[in-house]
Amino acid sequence: MLTRPRRFVVALTLVLAGPLVAAPVAAAAEQPTVPKLSWQPCGEDYPGFDCATARVPLDYDEPGGPTTSVALARKAATDPAKRIGSVFLNPGGPGGSGVEFALGAGNRLSQALEGRFDIVGFDPRGVGASDPLHCFDSQEELGAFFNGVPSFPYKREQERPYFDKYRSLARECLTRDGTIARHMSTADVVRDLDLLRRAVGDRKLNYLGFSYGSHIGNTYANMFPKNVRALVIDGVLDPRLWSSGWQIVNDRVATGQEFKEFLRLCDEAGPNCAFATEQGSAKRFEALARAVLAKPVDLGDGRLYTYEHLIGDANSSLYTPEWWPDYAAAFDFIADLAEGGKAGDGPSAAASRVLDKRRAPAPTRDADYPNGFDAYNGNVCADAEFPRSFRTFQAVGRYAEAAGRLAPYWWWGGAACADWPTNQDRYGGPWSTKTSAPVLVVGNYFDGVTSYTGAQASARLLKGSRLLSYAGWGHTAYERSDCVTGHVNRYLLTGALPPAKTVCPANPSPFLPGVAATTDAPFAGLPGTWPGIR
Repeated sequence: MLTRPRRFVVALTLVLAGPLVAAPVAAAAEQPTVPKLSWQPCGEDYPGFDCATARVPLDYDEPGGPTTSVALARKAATDPAKRIGSVFLNPGGPGGSGVEFALGAGNRLSQALEGRFDIVGFDPRGVGASDPLHCFDSQEELGAFFNGVPSFPYKREQERPYFDKYRSLARECLTRDGTIARHMSTADVVRDLDLLRRAVGDRKLNYLGFSYGSHIGNTYANMFPKNVRALVIDGVLDPRLWSSGWQIVNDRVATGQEFKEFLRLCDEAGPNCAFATEQGSAKRFEALARAVLAKPVDLGDGRLYTYEHLIGDANSSLYTPEWWPDYAAAFDFIADLAEGGKAGDGPSAAASRVLDKRRAPAPTRDADYPNGFDAYNGNVCADAEFPRSFRTFQAVGRYAEAAGRLAPYWWWGGAACADWPTNQDRYGGPWSTKTSAPVLVVGNYFDGVTSYTGAQASARLLKGSRLLSYAGWGHTAYERSDCVTGHVNRYLLTGALPPAKTVCPANPSPFLPGVAATTDAPFAGLPGTWPGIR
């Protein structure tokens, strides 16, 4: 009989060697109808933007059967005489709203691309305004689901209750809103995207996808390789690991690598980093973790700061190095309290910017609540083959734990998929196609959310693609690095790739005086709301 570690090695070897599931069955002879888009102004809050809704097949095995809706938002090209086409966007998640993303970032992106593209965001099926999956009757009921449940189990006695609670989501989601829940795979999102490409009149696709949006891009490239004009994926998931439920293999390493950089740069900054001490920030953080694990810290305003909050904040910091001085101030405030200090006048303004994110919005009884959590699980569980048994989940949890304190945070949320069947129309590979135009793959050396190894793997797998590297920190590089941004814009406009082995230099340390105050976080790659969301 194989030992557990040996079973992990065998399973991972099979994943990396090739797909664990067959490619979807060939499409039926009847082809889906290209939707007609009726663009209308999005409203006075969004001048210059148009919105539309597309009807697409609910099940592509029945292209003439029931439909579902996909919501879109567009910033039309401001230089129509030189218009190239449309650029479709996805901000990540799964569960992120491409509509909200386009409405927020469309003007900046349009200007960066010289007004020559329509900037188009869409909410993937089941997300946001696209026939959203709701597993609960209200946000109040969603909030009640989390009562008494940590964001991840960090004590042995929490593991079984957490696993049982999360695995119950399949019953909640598949019975309450089961129609869309059974058709939320990335493969179906990609089939929708190809119909949307045709609906806007583009012969081939232009796409800019971040984080989980990289998996949409990877899947599109492999399912529709002849339909690519320009495809950028930034903050890249290894599609073999993501689709097989083994993303933890990269997560367990990448989280620790970037957080060590946070601590190293804090030490180098000395008095310019609030968390720095003579003993070193790594030792201080370890002491803080042990202290809050033993006893939560009273913030002095009625709130308790627990171990799960500390690990959640440490993982959230990986997204945005531009905010590292704020996180250092928050960790310093908590450490002082844990060491016996008094709250006094409370946290500094910088620390409050981190700690106040934990103030939950007032619950609403409206059934149409923001569905990011529901949609995340609806998509992940449709795509990824997670373990079914508690013992296996627990064993992989130990595997994550062995890599460091931050890693288990990324694993346990997958328990939602333990009783949730994968979608029969999902795409599980192969991932090694050659596209009609080369794909541009962007990766950061220190990205604790989607590791650099994910970008390297995708660049190796996609024949003819080009890897563009950023030698710095944070999740995604577009708009974080001027060098990366320039190469991406040039590629989208002209198809020209950066020279092979291009590495864009890291930005200055965010702890240096004045750096953070003059640097904005990019519009993509911001922290998610729940563990695991990209």
